[in-house]
Amino acid sequence: MLIARSVEECREARAQLVGTVGLVPTMGALHEGHRSLMRRALAECDHVLATIFVNPTQFAPGEDFAAYPRSEEADLAACEDEGVSLVFIPPVEEMYPEGASTTVSVGELSTILEGASRPGHFDGVATIVTKLFAVTTPTRGYFGQKDAQQLLVIRRLARDLLLGVEVVGCPIIREESGLAMSSRNAYLTDEERAQAAALSRGLRTAETGWLGGLRDAATLRQMVHDEIAAQPLARIDYVSLADEETLAECDGRVTRDALLSVAVRFGKARLIDNAVLRVPPTSR
Repeated sequence: MLIARSVEECREARAQLVGTVGLVPTMGALHEGHRSLMRRALAECDHVLATIFVNPTQFAPGEDFAAYPRSEEADLAACEDEGVSLVFIPPVEEMYPEGASTTVSVGELSTILEGASRPGHFDGVATIVTKLFAVTTPTRGYFGQKDAQQLLVIRRLARDLLLGVEVVGCPIIREESGLAMSSRNAYLTDEERAQAAALSRGLRTAETGWLGGLRDAATLRQMVHDEIAAQPLARIDYVSLADEETLAECDGRVTRDALLSVAVRFGKARLIDNAVLRVPPTSR
C-alpha cells in the first residue's frame, strides 16, 4: 500500500495504478461504514484509493474541527486490511495553498436541511471533493447513504462540472442497536448512545406505516418526531420528509419517492440518519 502526503506524491502514485480506480474520501476515524465503501470499491474497480483529510472548510465556527476524532495509525491499518492500493493523507496547506480563494457551490441543494443548519458546510464539501477528484482522477467515487444530502450534492457537482466520475451511493451501516455508524458516535456517553437508537426506531416506525399504505407527509414526520422526542437527552434539529431528488418538503399526500431524514443532538454529538420511502411501481 502506497502512502502519499502531497499532491505531487499522490499524482505520481496514482499514475502507477493501471485500470479502474475507486475513490473513498474520508475524514479518518475509520469504522465499518468506511470499510464497507472500500470493499464495494474493490469489488467494482481494479484499485481503491482512500483519502484521509479532516476538511476545515466544511466546519462552521464553533463546530468540532479541532476535536474531530483522528487516528491515523489505526486508519492506515484498516486501509491496508481492506486492500487499499493508495492512501492520500495531505496536510491542510496542500489542499488549501496560501492565498487560495476559489470555492465551489452547488446552488439550492446546499442551502436547505443540513445546509440551513450548517451554513457554508456544503460549499466546503463541494470544494474539497472537487479538489480530490482533480488530484486522484478516479473512475468512481464511493459515498455513504447516511449523508444522503451530501450524496445528492456530490452527484449534482459531478454532473454539472462534467467531471467524468461516477458517484456511487452505498447503504448505511448500523450498529446492533440500529444507530447509524459515524465517527462522531465516539462523542456519545453510554446513556446518550442508548437513547440515540431512537433515530433508527423512529425511521423504522414511519417506514412500517409507509409500507402499510400511509402516505400523509405530516403524519409520517410526526411518527419519527414522537419517537425521538421521547428521549430526555435528545435535541431535535429537524425531521424532514422531502422529495428524494430536489429535497423540497412534501406536503399532503406523498406520491413520489421521498427522503425521510433527521438531525438530532445528544450532548456533544450531532447525529443524522435517513430512510428512503419508495413508491411501489404499481402506485405511480
